[in-house]
Amino acid sequence: MSTTLPQPTTRKPDTAIYERRESAVRSYARSMPRQFNKAEDVWMHDNQGGRYLDFLSGCSTLNYGHNHPVLKSALMDYIAANGITHGLDLHTDAKEAFLDTLETVILRPRGLNYRAMFTGPTGTNAVEAAIKLARKVTGRELVIAFTNGFHGMTLGALACTGNAAKRGGAGVPLFHVAHEPYDGYHGPDVDTAELLERRLADPSSGLDAPAAILVETVQGEGGLNVASAPWLRRIAAIARRHGALMIVDDIQAGCGRTGGFFSFEDMGFVPDIVTMAKSLSGMGLPFALTLFRPELDQWSPGEHNGTFRGNNHAFVTAAAALRHFWSDGQFQQDVARRSGMLERRLDAMAAEHGLSTRGRGMMRGIDLGSGEIAGTVTATCFERGLIIETSGAHDEVVKVLAPLVIDDALLSAGLDILESSIRETLATPYGVAAE
Repeated sequence: MSTTLPQPTTRKPDTAIYERRESAVRSYARSMPRQFNKAEDVWMHDNQGGRYLDFLSGCSTLNYGHNHPVLKSALMDYIAANGITHGLDLHTDAKEAFLDTLETVILRPRGLNYRAMFTGPTGTNAVEAAIKLARKVTGRELVIAFTNGFHGMTLGALACTGNAAKRGGAGVPLFHVAHEPYDGYHGPDVDTAELLERRLADPSSGLDAPAAILVETVQGEGGLNVASAPWLRRIAAIARRHGALMIVDDIQAGCGRTGGFFSFEDMGFVPDIVTMAKSLSGMGLPFALTLFRPELDQWSPGEHNGTFRGNNHAFVTAAAALRHFWSDGQFQQDVARRSGMLERRLDAMAAEHGLSTRGRGMMRGIDLGSGEIAGTVTATCFERGLIIETSGAHDEVVKVLAPLVIDDALLSAGLDILESSIRETLATPYGVAAE
């Protein structure tokens, strides 16, 4: 891989057509005002010849980088042979190959026995299916979600999301969800799993018996908050004890981002339901799955569906990604090594300025304590050719989501840009005042 440094352009593109015709809801284009026309590996290129190192990865949708040659070749061969593109839920060669690869490469080696439900193509579709199934199976309505959680933008998933700004866009009340404190929400000395158990065990707490408990092992949009394995095991036990289903939202934390293919591997519990999307296709093609224990498969035919649940192009690239990256342990070992490198570099940056770090695996960031400061840092990074974003309740965490395939030299080069941008921002009167 090339170790060439980024070469950003300085001139903003003509955005008249976007201002005239595209909705004001767009967001990333405002903080990264360039017109991109090509992407390869860890690089994005604009139409003025600029080159940017991508530490955003489509919000963890491009864990294997842009246009990975193995995945691209598989898709091009499939298209050239006039393979099925859109198949609803019909049996196709591409779907069969994906399911077989999922079973042999992912599920069986991990001792997992899940049915795969092809939902609509986005993560929020997978979450909607999961909570709908939990309510159907249990006959209950309430879903327990957690503070700072993010699960999607359609109404059911949005009800489980904590962010007030996102929830405010619903335009209607968001019911049938209780938001309980996540691990560490009240500080290290308060066991929030015990608080949840106490409320569920108390018939006068006002908390109804839940259909499901929905949790992210690492909260991607909520600020890279990490749940410990003991806490997650307690939540799983609480769900079993109270007749609820445990749903792990692995949409951003899965597909290797936190180390294993699933973020809950080796934590001592097995979720009843798992939602996946983002990097599942391996190439940025829309694709989502809801996985669940076979005895929970109580759907009647067509009871929950979606026009684009049969994206055969995504099946092709997903199967190729599973075979190429997950057939042995080499890729996972490489990710673990890079994770250690990322952790050490971020810890050093935090120590220099009296800050703290967040996250796990290749899903880490640095808490700058202020959304204004974090925004200045990411803007400075972009000016220097590094694409990176913020997360957290106040956008105070600068989040590193570099492609998992990035080589050490480029990872180091991007972190150098982040380090210098933080140092420069905090050295200014603005930075000092904002602290």
